[in-house]
Amino acid sequence: MAEKSVMLPLGTSAPPFTLRDVVSGQVCSLDSFIGKSALLVMFLCRHCPYVLHIQAEIAKLGQDYAETGLGIVGISSNDPGHYPDDAPERLKEMAERLAFRFPFCFDETQEVAKAYKAACTPDFYLFDGERRLVYRGQFDDSRPGTNKPVTGSDLRGAIDAVLGGKPVDRNQKASIGCSIKWKPGQAPSHA
Repeated sequence: MAEKSVMLPLGTSAPPFTLRDVVSGQVCSLDSFIGKSALLVMFLCRHCPYVLHIQAEIAKLGQDYAETGLGIVGISSNDPGHYPDDAPERLKEMAERLAFRFPFCFDETQEVAKAYKAACTPDFYLFDGERRLVYRGQFDDSRPGTNKPVTGSDLRGAIDAVLGGKPVDRNQKASIGCSIKWKPGQAPSHA
């Protein structure tokens, strides 16, 4: 069953995190992006059909913005005990296959997903240079089976606005995807 993003209030400060990148093994945190004029935090996973539908365009987005003021991090918070495709070694395979140009981290405790109120995969959070939330919503209007092209237009429009020093359109549509796969007893009240 499809789940919608919670739509965290605009202006919310980026919750801190310290996670390990599944590819490099290096620690990635909010402080890793000091000096970047914007930060995109994406909650992703390997098995969700909604993520599979847009994964090539997510990789392209990472390539297109690699040399800009945008910091990007992907995070998977799913329970690998029940969803083995979302275990760190399988996430590493995904990141390498798609040639991600950004860290892809595993949130073993699921505390980062809870802090961001992440509800689904994919779930996108774009923060400005002061790490205030300026966009939370869909990648674009394409969904599996809709035959609409995957462009990332909604998210790209928000990124381009914040990087250009312009206000981000506050009319934002919730992301839709598979629910975060919480460990038994871990689901937050919003899930």
